[in-house]
Amino acid sequence: MAYFPMFMDMHDRKVLVVGGGAIAHEKLEKLVQFTKEITVITPEMSVETHTLIGEHCLTLYHRPYRTGDIEGFDLVIVATDTIDLHRLIYEESRDTRVLVNSVDDTRYCDFIFPSFVKEGDLTVAFSTGGASPAFAKHIRRWFQSILPDEVDGFLQKMRRLRGELPKGKERMKTFDEMVETFFREHFR
Repeated sequence: MAYFPMFMDMHDRKVLVVGGGAIAHEKLEKLVQFTKEITVITPEMSVETHTLIGEHCLTLYHRPYRTGDIEGFDLVIVATDTIDLHRLIYEESRDTRVLVNSVDDTRYCDFIFPSFVKEGDLTVAFSTGGASPAFAKHIRRWFQSILPDEVDGFLQKMRRLRGELPKGKERMKTFDEMVETFFREHFR
């Protein structure tokens, strides 16, 4: 199944992560790059997850999930080995506007986590629609290996110029020429 690729502004979005093991840690590492409005509910957690929660001042409830915990959240990531819990949370969310991701079980997902590269303002996502997360991971690594270090600086320059140059065909032409030059210099 193909998923619609969408980039979401995470400002003021409240995220709940249920689980505290290695997979929850992996999801948290991705999420903290975009928001710190994250609450974790877990009866047990890895040392790495505990450290990450502390480093980013995330909210932690050291207990099992309870029905109703999704209330007030925009996104819920269920990162446990308990399929019954994945199903319970997904079914609970059906009468709400809460979007759910059940790690490794697309039956209980409204969205999936793509493999992605983030370098400053550039975010490039890779997805196989759940067919092969390993493939998405490897293509991400390849893309990351060819990405020049100068990308973020170039994009900051482009952002500044967007605010300075008047809109119109001339600006579009200037930007296209600048990007073509950047590609010629950095992607040989």
